[in-house]
Amino acid sequence: MRLKGTLAQWDEDKAYGFITPTSGDTQIFVHKSAFTNHHRTPKVRDVITFTLSTDKQGRPCATAAYFAGEAKAPATKQRAASPSDRRHLPMVLASCWLVGLTIAGALGKLPMSLVYGAVVLSAFTFIAYAWDKAKAKRNAWRTPENTLHALAVLGGWPGAAFAQELLRHKSQKRSFRLVFWLTVTCHIVGMWWLLSEHGASTLSLLH
Repeated sequence: MRLKGTLAQWDEDKAYGFITPTSGDTQIFVHKSAFTNHHRTPKVRDVITFTLSTDKQGRPCATAAYFAGEAKAPATKQRAASPSDRRHLPMVLASCWLVGLTIAGALGKLPMSLVYGAVVLSAFTFIAYAWDKAKAKRNAWRTPENTLHALAVLGGWPGAAFAQELLRHKSQKRSFRLVFWLTVTCHIVGMWWLLSEHGASTLSLLH
């Protein structure tokens, strides 16, 4: 059943909110993934058209939601309209990074301690994301975003990339994602320098 309502609440960090139907009934839960337009950030007072459904616990929720004034998403899947490839980019990049580090370490281009450290930090960062998401669901004390950023800066950004994709945590907040991508860029530039002639000479002095 298609309904229309106004977005009354929206938590960008948790990527969900509540719609007040025009009929005045009880507010309906809506998650970011329910919107057909994944590129637009929902805002309070947005007019939403949606299909009324229920979640696994039998609670009412919105699905197939789209913003007023937008054409209804086509039923057929179109590759150009799907952002799935772009969503997978961080995880693909993280996988290539870890594989590249391992190969560079095996070839003696990088100290194996750096490779082991990156793997351990990535695993720890993934756990930190999972812990924070579990806390968010219980409305408990959260892990500060600066802590998650610090773990990524120290070398755990591949774990952050996997967590954002697999756990769908911290994958929507633009300010957080901006800092994340700046961190990734700095690591790529830093690794390029380490593998250059000047970087290699510096590493040799540390051995």
